[in-house]
Amino acid sequence: MDFASGDSSLISEFMVNITTHDMHTGGEPLRIIKSGLPELQGSTILEKRTYAIKHLDHFRKFLMNEPRGHKDMYGAILFKEKPNEFGVLFMHNEGYSSMCGHAIIALGRYVIDFKLVEPVSPETEVIFNCPCGPVKAFVEYNNQLSGRVYFESVPAFVYKLDFEIDVPTIGSVSVDISFGGAFYAFITDKQVYLDLQISSFSEIVETAGKITEAVKSNLKIEHPESKELSFLYGTIITDRKDKFSDGPSTNICIFADNQIDRSPTGSGVTARIVLQWTKGEMQLNEEKEFISLIGSRFTGAAVRETFVGKYPAVVVRVSGMAYHTGDHTFYLENRDALKEGFQLPR
Repeated sequence: MDFASGDSSLISEFMVNITTHDMHTGGEPLRIIKSGLPELQGSTILEKRTYAIKHLDHFRKFLMNEPRGHKDMYGAILFKEKPNEFGVLFMHNEGYSSMCGHAIIALGRYVIDFKLVEPVSPETEVIFNCPCGPVKAFVEYNNQLSGRVYFESVPAFVYKLDFEIDVPTIGSVSVDISFGGAFYAFITDKQVYLDLQISSFSEIVETAGKITEAVKSNLKIEHPESKELSFLYGTIITDRKDKFSDGPSTNICIFADNQIDRSPTGSGVTARIVLQWTKGEMQLNEEKEFISLIGSRFTGAAVRETFVGKYPAVVVRVSGMAYHTGDHTFYLENRDALKEGFQLPR
């Protein structure tokens, strides 16, 4: 039987038929759902996320897990709200995140290249309403070709400086916690006996996971404006090059269920820049380059000051490039015992 022919006797075996478009930003994947997902119910983006968690989570598992995805797959549910405005939900191996910079960069190109937005030169502004709030993306456009994307997320702020925790097998360490659309704990590699240039991925992932769990166990995070954002998303380990004068800096983000970000992490760069701004290590409009462990790069700068509740904050601009990798049609057979996929333990 020819699978590609669309034979009706074969298609009748399928209870799910979902099409996606896949991209990557700095090596980090993004699977964008094009069709096949039931309509999200709710009048706000947070209500839609709650509906997805309660009623549609089997679709997330179906697309993120093996055999269709993998432990580090990332996805997005996109829906148009106005001519240049979209709602978006982000999903990963554990659930649904509040903000994702690499996804915003990819989605910026996606809506331009597939004519979901009418492009203008030299750049087109697109608004993505995320669970953390509205994020403005600006897509370079010239000679019918989209290019680099930069975005300005919700204001970023530092939540805790030098928070002491005891980490099993590591000991007492001090972490900083800041918000860039999601909350992250920051620590340098030297503090936890690592070197980002030579330490193994397994060592980095294990250490970051322990730090995340230790922070969660010892600190109740409360976002000043939204209880739905009041959780630690992950841990970012840096190479200690925090000052603007230090030049490009490498960091790695481990988030959700020990998921490894291949990119420098857009929301993580946002959270890191406000941390360095708060410490006086970067000033407004100083653009710094951030590098992932596979060598991909984002640039970022704090562009203006503001407040989030009582917390001094900045709006951060992050820039990167995304690329198209393919289209997929995914099926689920009624008799498949692994309907929702699976994850191998790491």
